[in-house]
Amino acid sequence: MKQDSPLFDLELETRSVPVLVPVPTERPYSYAVPAGMRVEPGSIVQVPLGPRQVAGIVWDQDSGFVDPKKLRPITHVFDCPPIDHGLRRLVDWISSYTLSAPGMVARMLLRAPEAFDPLPWTEGLRHAGTEPDRMTAARARVLDLAVDGMAWTRSGLAHAAGVSLSVVDGLRAQGVFEEVMIPPRPVVAEPDPGFAVPELNQEQRAAADTLRAQANADVFSVTVIDGVTGSGKTEVYFEAVAAVIEQGKQVLILLPEIALTQAFLERFHDRFGAKPAEWHSDLPPKMRERVWRQVAEGTVRVVAGARSALFLPFNNLGLIIVDEEHDPAYKQEDRVYYHARDMAVVRGHISNFPVVLASATPSIETQVNAQQGRYQRIPLPQRFAEAALPDIRAIDMRKAPPARGGFLSPALLGAMKATLARGEQSLLFLNRRGYAPLTLCRSCGHRFQCPDCSSWLVEHRFRGQLVCHHCGHNERRPDSCPECGTLDHLVACGPGVERIAEEVVQHFPDARTIVLSSDILGGVKRLRLELDAIAKGEADIVVGTQLVAKGHNFPNMTLVGVVDADLGLANGDPRAAERTFQLLNQVTGRAGRTGKESHGLLQTYQPDHPVMRALVSGDADAFYEREIAERERAMLPPFGRLAGIIVSAATRAEAESYARALRRAAPPSTEIDVLGPAEAPLALIGGRHRFRLLLQGARRSDMQSYIRNLISAGPKVHGSVRVQVDIDPQSFL
Repeated sequence: MKQDSPLFDLELETRSVPVLVPVPTERPYSYAVPAGMRVEPGSIVQVPLGPRQVAGIVWDQDSGFVDPKKLRPITHVFDCPPIDHGLRRLVDWISSYTLSAPGMVARMLLRAPEAFDPLPWTEGLRHAGTEPDRMTAARARVLDLAVDGMAWTRSGLAHAAGVSLSVVDGLRAQGVFEEVMIPPRPVVAEPDPGFAVPELNQEQRAAADTLRAQANADVFSVTVIDGVTGSGKTEVYFEAVAAVIEQGKQVLILLPEIALTQAFLERFHDRFGAKPAEWHSDLPPKMRERVWRQVAEGTVRVVAGARSALFLPFNNLGLIIVDEEHDPAYKQEDRVYYHARDMAVVRGHISNFPVVLASATPSIETQVNAQQGRYQRIPLPQRFAEAALPDIRAIDMRKAPPARGGFLSPALLGAMKATLARGEQSLLFLNRRGYAPLTLCRSCGHRFQCPDCSSWLVEHRFRGQLVCHHCGHNERRPDSCPECGTLDHLVACGPGVERIAEEVVQHFPDARTIVLSSDILGGVKRLRLELDAIAKGEADIVVGTQLVAKGHNFPNMTLVGVVDADLGLANGDPRAAERTFQLLNQVTGRAGRTGKESHGLLQTYQPDHPVMRALVSGDADAFYEREIAERERAMLPPFGRLAGIIVSAATRAEAESYARALRRAAPPSTEIDVLGPAEAPLALIGGRHRFRLLLQGARRSDMQSYIRNLISAGPKVHGSVRVQVDIDPQSFL
């Protein structure tokens, strides 16, 4: 592996360097390095960009030469460890693969500008070894704390001793304390790999030994932990984490949802005696800056975070773990379109360290990679402590429909009643937020639609609002129809979790019912409190969206009811069956994790669908075999390649005109087909009209070069038109 070395041996002569700045530019800009200034590849610097001063990264030397006398100079070099060679290569790789401007990829590295300079030290006091001329009870309490020679802040010492600041100031005035500077406090304590080594069963121990060996080998590999829900995947990969910590290296653990973080942090603390650092969008800015800086300095050894944590400036990264690797949340679809799981594998390959993927329902792509030998697969087919998997049954809604006006079948209600009588918990799952997905007027038929999107407004009755889940538009739910003015004729159509909770309360008025979704008032903090309450048994019935399907451990939950098991199958997404199987498998896996007899009931109008049959039979292998064969026949990923080009504009005519002109410019190819343009299923989002081209090609086709040539041959982007390329699309909306 190539090692970084200073680009310049600066004496008197001024040199030039390429600097990658966080703007949509296709290559670094050249800047002059003033005499006496030392920079190297990866140095974070401040440079002039037009009238502004921006942060940028000194990039690897390019082949071009620009006379430094014609360049604007670098204005400042931040006192920060340089971005390492592996992460810079990752930026270039992502830029090339996703057809994104490298400056926009680099922008994801530079999201904590206040951390580019060292964190400030704090003024403190330390016992100087002398005694005051007069001892009092208050002074004695202060000295009892400070006698060990540890440094304290002035206010911290006074607070801990229970005295006023004047007592501490008096001791300092007599020379009892000397002034010292205290370094920034670590955001988390150092994890101890030997703190609480778990008792693993034979299967888990064999899996853990394999991961430890790979971590110690210090070479690139990808291992898939394919374990059923509750099989102890987390405990197994913690052993790989321990091995890397013992080597003095850093670990990144990617999680798909912020909601998972708190429970994970506690499990990590129980194993290592300290929590990992967090990294996600809900982190306060000051904490983000401290984490970023201490990751760069190597002080933080383990980070647990969302997909953006992949771009933290690790000082000595030795392992990446992608938990719930199948989860769609790992795909970013804003500015730079990338899949964090795939980029984690690339990161490991570039820097030559192992990557671990964990899931109870691995993605088709991961399954095929394991079958073809590119990834090593470690199966964990049994739950920990011999706990049984839930008994899954389908409820045919054609034969056992709910009562008029309801959405829960008699069979599901009966199972909930029996579960409640045993003092156990039930979970009702519906992947639809709010009260109802559509509100209309019974008098004139008016439907409430978002003014800026081609979607209906979702009623949120708890808040009294109608909300668009795509652009965020919201308005108060009126009492009368805005079209015909009729009072009290607005009706909610279809169920959301709030409406299911309302029905639950009607049937079980004495039960403690909790609704969980990302709309919960109070945000992430409230959500974590609710999840903790459920785990402690402080709720009888939980009604939730996919938020409850991921990674939570509810010891007393023995029944999971899926209200609308067919919901994810009703679209043209080629991954619909896979996603539905994964989601329902995960959510039913919340039941029976501590060994109690448990059940999963699927309300469906398609009990003979392959997804339902696979879930009921528990034959995941047969489902994957069938799904993989269908993908191969259709030449869909991972056996073929897909890319989407989304054209959007302020008017429909402008978007359609440009999309059609782009299609006409498509170069002929025997390996790549261009389909469309067609109006996107969500034709209007945020006031912008959308058309879509889909490119399908052979596995070995050079999709990126083809798209570059296509866009180059197409018309120049003008007016309000925007063009976004999505390589390996996960969403077809």
